[in-house]
Amino acid sequence: MTTPTGWALRAVVSAHMVAIVGQPVFAGVYLTGDYDSLLWHAIGADVVTSIGYLQVIVAIVVWVRLRRAWPFLATMAVVVAETVQYFAGLDGALWLHIPLGVVTVAALVVQFIAVWRRPLLRREARDARAR
Repeated sequence: MTTPTGWALRAVVSAHMVAIVGQPVFAGVYLTGDYDSLLWHAIGADVVTSIGYLQVIVAIVVWVRLRRAWPFLATMAVVVAETVQYFAGLDGALWLHIPLGVVTVAALVVQFIAVWRRPLLRREARDARAR
């Protein structure tokens, strides 16, 4: 059974994924000529980035309490990519912003599947159960 710490990670990753999926939608609406959507894309970027940083904190707690490093490592990879993408977007470097956005969304979807696929147990409990 997943621990409360594991449920916290699931909740944050789920919120992060919902927020990030809106970003291509806002960008697409902007590209169709609705220039007000760029404001929504910028607000969405702030929300996605903030949730990502919150996810780092929760992933650290998972690492400490459940002795699981992979959520932290995966989160850091996503958050670093998001941060680079954020600043690339501010700078107008669409050659980097758009493909990195695609990769970031895909990586977060994979992470979402990973945290929901199996129970997040403390390492000793999982190892004892496997014996």
